[in-house]
Parts: sequence; structure tokens; C-alpha cells
Amino acid sequence: MTDEYQFRSPRQHEQSTPVLGDGTRCVHAGLPEPTPGAPFLPGPVFAAPYHLDPRQGPEGSPNGYGRSDNPTRRLLEAAVGELEGGDCRVFASGQAAITGLLLAVLRAGDAVVLPSDGYFPVRAFATDTLAGNGVEVQFAPTVGPYPDLDGVRLVLVETPANPGLDVVDLPALAERVHAAGALLAVDNTTATPLGQRPLDLGADVVVASGTKALTGHSDLLLGYVATRSVDLLSTVTAWRTATGSVPGAFDAWLAHRSLATLDLRLARQTANADALTRLLAARTDVDGLRWPGLPDDPAHPVAVRQLRRMPGVLSFDLGSADRVVRFLDAARLVVAATSFGGLHTTADRRAQWGDDTPPGFVRLSCGVEDTADLIADVGAALDAAG
Repeated sequence: MTDEYQFRSPRQHEQSTPVLGDGTRCVHAGLPEPTPGAPFLPGPVFAAPYHLDPRQGPEGSPNGYGRSDNPTRRLLEAAVGELEGGDCRVFASGQAAITGLLLAVLRAGDAVVLPSDGYFPVRAFATDTLAGNGVEVQFAPTVGPYPDLDGVRLVLVETPANPGLDVVDLPALAERVHAAGALLAVDNTTATPLGQRPLDLGADVVVASGTKALTGHSDLLLGYVATRSVDLLSTVTAWRTATGSVPGAFDAWLAHRSLATLDLRLARQTANADALTRLLAARTDVDGLRWPGLPDDPAHPVAVRQLRRMPGVLSFDLGSADRVVRFLDAARLVVAATSFGGLHTTADRRAQWGDDTPPGFVRLSCGVEDTADLIADVGAALDAAG
């Protein structure tokens, strides 16, 4: 590796420095050693081919063909790995990461347990592709009950679940999964590594969409897999190289740049979610309010033990699709969008995507607007929606 792109691995970093706060870790994650006159984060390297050393061939340079290796991508992987507490491989999207993990690990005759209340495209992929490849697909709710895990190769959970926001006790589930000889994978998209570190809680591997709160600017697609298993990392890396499901250099650079503000963004989003749930809980025209930070939420007892911070995402039911439309038409600060975790407050009626949710169910993602402004806008929009 050239001097310009040297970085310390997560384990080296932890051994050589004291424990740092989230904001400090985000600002410095994955940065190369400072060089006079150079930016904190070097600009993206766009080369897809590379010049071979005529004597040593590909062994003469650390920067290989763009599909299998890229220095900008390595810096991002070092950064995300530091935050998750493992080694990381980034993918072109969250769906590419999770489907890549499933296809890399599972073979015909294997059994997998997936969340019945998690991200809908993952369930569709399992039904359409994994089952067709001879994998036995089982579904279970995030909080159970889970089936008999004897003979299961992999259990995947999404916690907090998207869009229902249930939270599963990861240490307890990990104990059960490992007793059955299976692997535990955790989708950490909603929590982010600042809200929850599944590898510290017993998970074997983490998958996530970096498209959402991790990068937070709604301007790129990204996914990643993180693990402490050398063998699992090698398997995932080989799969990614063979399939070419890598992010572009500019997306990788944008993602790394965006990580610096992750702590600040999440703090405001959580504060806005807290204030907004208190507003919604006091209204008689809103049903089914869910947010793990609410004391009376079913997920709260586990969430307060397991999550380092509550997510900026909540859900509720306005009774009908038409009322959701009226609410969004009346809102000035809440826009309709299917992704979440960005700077702007967004709302998504999940039933329109085929999710098994009521027609008036809304997943709302709090942005970083001033809390007072957001509360006033949502209250007025609900009044206008009738």
C-alpha cells in the first residue's frame, strides 16, 4: 500500500489509542496519516484498469483492477470497520450486500431463517431466488417465536425491524443460534453502528444499507458486510470480486466524507423523533404509534438495554391511504420518499410497495430540521388532513 493511503486496521486502532467518543471516531474513521498540503480525505481514485509492472506483474502494486480493489474503497472499508468493530467489505447497495451474503454462504440443501417483518425485497429475493436454488427458506417475526434451529445454516434478523421497529434481544438469540451450530447475521441499517454494534452482542456478521442514515445525504447507494471471521470475510470478498457488485469510487468517497457528521446527524434525528412521538401520542387521530424510545412501546425494555441510542425512525397509522396523502400535501417539511435516514424528514406509506402493512401505515424518518419547526409542521399537517 502506498504511503498516501496507509491506514490502521480497527484492531490496530483500538490497541494504540484510548476509547474515543462517537463524534471523534466518526470524524477520524479511516483517514490516512496526515500529509502536509493534502486534504484530510484524499479525492476518489477512478482508475478501473491499472498499469502492470512489467517485471512483477500484479504483485508490483497494491492497487489492482478496479473491480477487485480500489484505494478509495479501502479507506471507506477501514472507516466502517472501525465503527462496526470488525473488517468490512462495501457493496453497490444494501440489497447487493445482503443478497451477496446469502448467496455466498448458502448452498442447496441449507436452511435459512429470515425476518417475516423485515425489509420486503429481502423476503421477495428469498422466495424467488433462494428457494429456487434449493435453499429451505423459513420466516419468523423479529421478536419470535423462532422455529427449531437444528440444521439451520444462517439466521438473519433486522433489529430494529423495518418498518415495524421491533427489537430482538441479540445476546440471547446469538446463544440459541450458536448452540444450533448456525450463523447469526444482523441487519444494522436502522440502528447504524453508533446505535448498536451487533458483533459485540454475539452476531457473526453485520449487513446494512449505507444508503440511509449511515451516509445520510440521500445522494448515493451503498451497502456493506462486516465480520470478525477471517473465513467469512474471505468468502464474501471472493463473491463480490466474482460478481462485481462494488460501489463506484465517487460514491465511496462521498460516503466516507459523510461519515464525519454521523454522530451530529443522529443526535438531532433522535431528538426530533423523541419530540414527535410525544406529539403523536397525545393525539386521538393517530393510531399504532411505534418508537423503541417510548416507555410503553413493546420494544422498549430490550431497546434500552441494547441500543446505544434510539433511531430517528418511527411509525404510525393514519387510517387510510387518502388521509396519508392529505397529510403529506399539507406538510411543508415532510416529503414523501421511500428511503430513510437522511437530512430531510420523509414519510413513506409502505403498503404502496407491497409491504404487509395497513393502507394508512406510515414510516416516518426524522431529519435534522429544528425540532420546534418540525413539531409545528406535523401538527398543522395532521389538523389539515382531517
